[in-house]
Amino acid sequence: MRELLTIGTFARAARLSPKALRLYDELGLLRPAAVDGESGYRYYDPGQLEQARLIAWLRQIGMPLARIRQVCDLPAPDAAEEVAAYWRQVTAETEARGRLAAFLVDHLSGRGSAMEDITAVLGIRYAARSEPGRVRTSNEDIAYAGERLLAVADGMRGPGGGRAGAAAVDALKRVRSLSVPTADLLAALADAVGEAERAIKDIAASTPSEQVVTTLTALVWSGPRLALVHIGDTRAYLLRDGGLFQITHDHSYVQSLIDEGRLTPEEAVSHPRRSLLVRALTGTGNHPPDLSMHDAVPGDRWLLCSDGLPSVVPAAVLRETLAGPGDPQQTADELIDLAYAAGAPDNVACVVADVVADEEESAGAGDGGAAR
Repeated sequence: MRELLTIGTFARAARLSPKALRLYDELGLLRPAAVDGESGYRYYDPGQLEQARLIAWLRQIGMPLARIRQVCDLPAPDAAEEVAAYWRQVTAETEARGRLAAFLVDHLSGRGSAMEDITAVLGIRYAARSEPGRVRTSNEDIAYAGERLLAVADGMRGPGGGRAGAAAVDALKRVRSLSVPTADLLAALADAVGEAERAIKDIAASTPSEQVVTTLTALVWSGPRLALVHIGDTRAYLLRDGGLFQITHDHSYVQSLIDEGRLTPEEAVSHPRRSLLVRALTGTGNHPPDLSMHDAVPGDRWLLCSDGLPSVVPAAVLRETLAGPGDPQQTADELIDLAYAAGAPDNVACVVADVVADEEESAGAGDGGAAR
């Protein structure tokens, strides 16, 4: 039997810290070969060095701990493909940030942006729908689709929740009529969220608990670009070239556990605190939203939805449905039907929008409505 290594010796050999090894033990990524019953001191087998180094390398490329656990459980060929898939995702996200950085450099240097010189005129077709869950007696989910604005909000159950969601969307409606350069759109969105917070504060003051909460995810259309504002666990998805990407990041307690590698996405679905938010609009202004710009590409399909949809409809089914032949209204109806078929324990709201070239938009303006 090979002699076991102390945690300090093993950490140096693996180029990890003892603190990291203790965390990996807690998460089940790398259990020690033995633990002293009295002192609790950890000992490792030299044969575990390969897995320890793999974990260290995966951390160096920025892979989250939850995904590392999945890679470590796979056979080597499948693990290699999973790493390649992760890196393709990172590369795509880096390229998107690079385009935005170039845009900002051009704007701040006064040279203008090549994005503003795009001659192709784009349009959107859209549809929105919100329905109460099977066991709900009220519906605080808001779905809105109109000229230049797509939005979903999910108000907390109880007095004022639905009003708070509606107030958040109404504050954004004023942004759609502003004539501001694309580069100033995010600032305008931030100002609108501030207006929403003030309105929500007034709503809260009129309720018995003096507390109301709503999430908000919205896109504002500006020529070849889309400005996104997001806070809470409502979501924005993008279907592009057959792949479905979750653009937003949930501001929820269970998502924080997933990010730390302490919970898997599958475990989060049934977690008793899955509805607990760590960021939302509450009327206090304490929680800033996420703001970002995105290119509008003909053929893209966007989905905005409340958590009542992805909590019961798997991502693979969402992708298959969004990639189907239906127009936005047909697709929104199908998504609601899928939620109901899965029990619809929560209210469900969704907005489906297609980015189209000008000639397509003109030819099919009646398919669920169109805006430019």
